[in-house]
Amino acid sequence: MSADIRPIAESELPDWVRTVHTGFLVSPRVTESDIAQRAKYCDFSRMQGAFDPDTGRCVAALRSFPQELTVPGGAAVRSTAVSNVAVLPTHRRQGLLTRMMAGEFAAAEARGDALMTLIAAEYPIYGRYGFGPATSLVEWEIDVPRTGLDRRLSAPVDGGRIDLVDVEEVRRVGPGLHERLRALTPGAVNRDERWWSLATGLEEWSYRPYKDNFHAVYRTAEGEVAGLAVYSADDHWTDAKLPENTVQVKYLLAVTPQAERALWQFLCSIDWVTKVRTGYRAPDDLAPQLLPDPRAARVLTTADFLWVRVLDVVRALGARTYEVPGVLVLEVTDETGPAAGRYRLDAGTGVCERTEAAADLRLDVAELGSLYLGGTSAVRLAALGRVTQQRPGAAALADAVFRTARNPWCPDIF
Repeated sequence: MSADIRPIAESELPDWVRTVHTGFLVSPRVTESDIAQRAKYCDFSRMQGAFDPDTGRCVAALRSFPQELTVPGGAAVRSTAVSNVAVLPTHRRQGLLTRMMAGEFAAAEARGDALMTLIAAEYPIYGRYGFGPATSLVEWEIDVPRTGLDRRLSAPVDGGRIDLVDVEEVRRVGPGLHERLRALTPGAVNRDERWWSLATGLEEWSYRPYKDNFHAVYRTAEGEVAGLAVYSADDHWTDAKLPENTVQVKYLLAVTPQAERALWQFLCSIDWVTKVRTGYRAPDDLAPQLLPDPRAARVLTTADFLWVRVLDVVRALGARTYEVPGVLVLEVTDETGPAAGRYRLDAGTGVCERTEAAADLRLDVAELGSLYLGGTSAVRLAALGRVTQQRPGAAALADAVFRTARNPWCPDIF
């Protein structure tokens, strides 16, 4: 018999959490505090479980929650975020995730969400459900002595100032700062109260205890908060009693280039620090090139990050703005969802509508998700055989229309 897939009951939460922990190799043990923490924020109607008919045990899990995704132009598009996807190793390759995803597609459509998002733990899984990688990331390690920066200069040169603050101040100024950043950053998502509680130690998971961090706030000359860096440091000394400490940036938010430059200068000026690990940043982050010697920053990680699944093509494409005017007819294939059809996009007016006109580009909905935020090249996708030009020059026009001046970036794991 096939597994029973349905929303879980409150009494089944411990079994569901155990499945998630096992799938992510966290621990087979689930504590009462884990259950209490999870139950505090649960929407059981959006937590699916697959239950083995013989044992009654939860063997697969999936959770979704409401999210707002910033798209080019600054609009916040309502989306369904997918997380906590896990299938026990004893029940893989039985179609459980496919069935759970089908249920989530139907629920998202019923809610009227135009998009779905997720952070893919493994690359090959989600393309077959119509998700495409829409943002990417890079992490650098900065060799501070090689940067060429004057480490005597820790204060901003633009009249602003940097203050070290406590978590209470972060809770006060952080949410507003993030909202300002989100409005400027395609790919960014909203942070709720729980995010800030976990990030500042008001709440914590038993398997991921909170560790105290340092918090540096950048204020403009007028006193306005325009940047925040949260970081930790190790304690490493050589046998010759020389400090070789590394700063690990947890996250850095800046709503102006001045704030971003000032915070990186500050982090690279801290005494005893010889390396700064930047954390996950946008591929076109200012960090390497603002250094007098950019080679002092070596790449540690480069990867895909936020994946987007378009459900309603008309609403999704109509929600964002475009870099140049132009008209494209897109023929979208979608084997597992509702997006299939032919669509006429007028980038000059921002209007998208269904059409019977001849297609300029033919692409799968996953490739549309990759193009959606402006971080992927249609010309490159065509060269890879993932987009088919039905009219010469259509891929180049799509690049001009969809691409954005700065790369999209999602600062958050969810």
